[in-house]
Amino acid sequence: MKERVRVVVTGLGAITPLGNDVPTSWKALVEGHSGAGPITHFDASALATRIAAEVKDFDPKEYLGHKEARRLDRFMQFAVVAVEQAIADAGLVINESNSEQTGVVIGSGIGGIGTLVSQVKVLEERGPRRVSPFLIPMILPDSAAGQVAITFGIKGPNMAVTSACATGLNVIGEAAEMIRRGFVRTAICGGSEAAILPLTVAAFNVMGVLSTRNDEPERAPRPFDAQRDGFVMGEGAAILILERMEDAQARGARIYGEVIGYGSSADAYHMAAPAVDGTGAAQAMRMALSDAELRPHDVDHINAHGTGTSLNDVSETAAIKSVFGDHAYKVAVSSTKSMTGHLLGAAGAIETIACLKALETGLIPPTINYEHPDPECDLDYVPNEARPANLRTAMSNSFGLGGHNACLIFRKFEG
Repeated sequence: MKERVRVVVTGLGAITPLGNDVPTSWKALVEGHSGAGPITHFDASALATRIAAEVKDFDPKEYLGHKEARRLDRFMQFAVVAVEQAIADAGLVINESNSEQTGVVIGSGIGGIGTLVSQVKVLEERGPRRVSPFLIPMILPDSAAGQVAITFGIKGPNMAVTSACATGLNVIGEAAEMIRRGFVRTAICGGSEAAILPLTVAAFNVMGVLSTRNDEPERAPRPFDAQRDGFVMGEGAAILILERMEDAQARGARIYGEVIGYGSSADAYHMAAPAVDGTGAAQAMRMALSDAELRPHDVDHINAHGTGTSLNDVSETAAIKSVFGDHAYKVAVSSTKSMTGHLLGAAGAIETIACLKALETGLIPPTINYEHPDPECDLDYVPNEARPANLRTAMSNSFGLGGHNACLIFRKFEG
């Protein structure tokens, strides 16, 4: 039987509401800082929700130049900058010798909706001849992946994955599978999102899933807390560099961790609500455990989907109990969305980085704003303070509108 290709993570990059690189974002996570605040991108006074977790102090012209920045939607800008960080972090050199053996898989839940909304206004107010010739390339969800390939000269497989809020994990799982199948030796993967707009906030408000704790935004995201009232929208990008283990070792790369398990499933239940008993989510977790050849008690930490909506937190807790049995009460479960907000299609990718940094540092980030226990959410959610721990394995969960479920398991690299 052919030995399975081992896939490791050698580079990380991120633009988040907590900081415009991985070290800054990670420091804020373990210190329990919130990235939420009043919306500044537009006048939100007419909306029920007037708070979000925005990326701060990000001027794309500083990274990309004025001409290039104006041709890219904000979600593309985030992706390109995060990829540049990840490539530098990995010490990766891309040239003619390896460009065809390097793939790009970058997803987005919504894509360039900011550009679409602004250009609809241009069409209505100034006529069809004034619509930007860059409109179509700026709104497609695959445009971030395409632009990354152009910017860095990457000629291997190039694609997007879109599975709503499960996108960020699906892209990493599928990229790892590309390496295992021998399509590529290296994969640049992750998610990017920039959808904090009047239209999207209004739409999520109508669905009843956003927090309206406008007077205290830093206390608004409160996953698993009995007084949770919805999620806080976030934005940003997170990128990982995946490589075959032997390639990473041959070039002396630092290895953050190993991708050992991947699962993906569908609830087949409802477009906007999770299955209450968490069956689809549980299926994805079981698939990941099987892929990793682990038993439930082998998992030390779970970075939960943990949005802070009433239905999600209950169904995810039920799913964890279903899969882990008695061990569910022993495994540390934290929701970093309590600090980053919900980055939609990029959420799973930034939460994957949190898992890898937890394995590297032996620190589990907290679930902040956890103050009022919910009888239906009765696990160890690492309340309010980071926790030192001897971690060997970490799981990340992501679940999306449409019933998409994804799960990844990582192991601390030990050679």
